[in-house]
Amino acid sequence: MAQSGEINMMLPSGRVLFTFSAHSDVGLVRKINEDSLMAQAPVFLVADGMGGHANGDVASQTVTRVFDEHIELGTPSTPERILDAIHSSNDAVRDISTVDDFGTAVSGTTLAGVAFVDAGDDVGFHWMAFNVGDSRVYTWDGSALVQVSVDHSAVQEMVDAGLITAESAEKHPERNVITRAIGADEFVDADVWLLPASGRHAFLVCSDGLTKELDAAEIAALLTAHAESGQTERSIAEMLVDAALANGGHDNVTVVYVESVLGEEFLPGNAPDPGPNPAAP
Repeated sequence: MAQSGEINMMLPSGRVLFTFSAHSDVGLVRKINEDSLMAQAPVFLVADGMGGHANGDVASQTVTRVFDEHIELGTPSTPERILDAIHSSNDAVRDISTVDDFGTAVSGTTLAGVAFVDAGDDVGFHWMAFNVGDSRVYTWDGSALVQVSVDHSAVQEMVDAGLITAESAEKHPERNVITRAIGADEFVDADVWLLPASGRHAFLVCSDGLTKELDAAEIAALLTAHAESGQTERSIAEMLVDAALANGGHDNVTVVYVESVLGEEFLPGNAPDPGPNPAAP
């Protein structure tokens, strides 16, 4: 499943241009793809159904369905609507499970993404990043890949406590144990960040099927190589998914990449090329 395109969104003053690509693959080991994605302005997200849990694929698909029902396409959303979609997704995923389900019988999914929002007259347009679980949101400025989200996982808690290093966490045997998920509890605790949206930005959103196979340095090198090559045959999302498969593809792999350029001079069909160096927030 590969998607790519450009979207021009009208604002009260000017426009914002979104250029995006998205791709998901079952991988080389799993039989079912439990990942789902949404890539349509103003929301770009990835949901990774909890492996080993009942209806992981249904859980992730439920998240994208709920967001589609809650978010008006083609116009900036609001932080309140995004939070409402997250909490409504949690309720909907919990409805998949029965009252007698427990442990791995409980349906659940991670959620990570970014949304273009109008945060109010005194705040203006922002990118809102959000996360539940260990799917990730990164910013990319053409040279540095920076993780915005913080994994909700057992190994991240060990890193925070100083018990292990961030490097060793990537290979730790308990790296798949997550501490938060959509559908796991009656109330979901999502982390959110508001990043000013002026100028140029680029975000990478992915399931852990990518980060299990490629570390941040390898992902950054691939992004740089893609920009320098100028190739258009394969999108950034397809390139990264293919690289994860080449490294083993032990899990479902899903990637959403989006660039935005905000400015009043950006008119349909006449927007400047964002190039390889969109400014990070």
